[in-house]
Amino acid sequence: MTTEEKIFEAAHKVFQQKGFSGARMQEIADEAGINKAMLHYCFKNKELLFEAVFMKAFAQLAPQINEIFNSDASVFDKIRRFTDSYISFVIENPFLPPFIIQEMNNNPEFVERFLNHKNRPNPTILIAQIEKEIAEGIIKEINPKQLLLDIFSMTIFPFAAQVLVKGMIQINEKEFFELMEQRKFHISEQIINAIKK
Repeated sequence: MTTEEKIFEAAHKVFQQKGFSGARMQEIADEAGINKAMLHYCFKNKELLFEAVFMKAFAQLAPQINEIFNSDASVFDKIRRFTDSYISFVIENPFLPPFIIQEMNNNPEFVERFLNHKNRPNPTILIAQIEKEIAEGIIKEINPKQLLLDIFSMTIFPFAAQVLVKGMIQINEKEFFELMEQRKFHISEQIINAIKK
């Protein structure tokens, strides 16, 4: 394993346990089995390291999402596959949504780089398919972009506001992730039942 691979593995583990704000570069260096000077040589600060970890994770998710968006499957099947893929990914990387929210407020340049990434999910084909299935009488009259907003917000919000969600419905960590597993089916079926004719 290369030094960079050790750093990524260690950073992922520490960010997973402590989140972005709680993680320390010394902890990551210790976990990677390197000294802090070497870590800083590879990544000047924690923000740059986290961005690199995020982009590495994003590079794993984006092709899956694009494959779903661009496949020949029905809109209903794409909704099911998206909710399953996205929620599975975030359950494995729960530290990512809060980081994105933070960066949207504090580091718009990073968000712009992320949105301009060549492999970012592109819903253009899915939007056209939604319009086609509306015309064919499969789906109710709905603005396709509103439908995408419904899907994205229902899958993303619980993870982005995890502390708030746990406090409001009074659940612990284990119960939260059990609910998130259930949401893979719950969200897709709720949306499909709301839009199908």
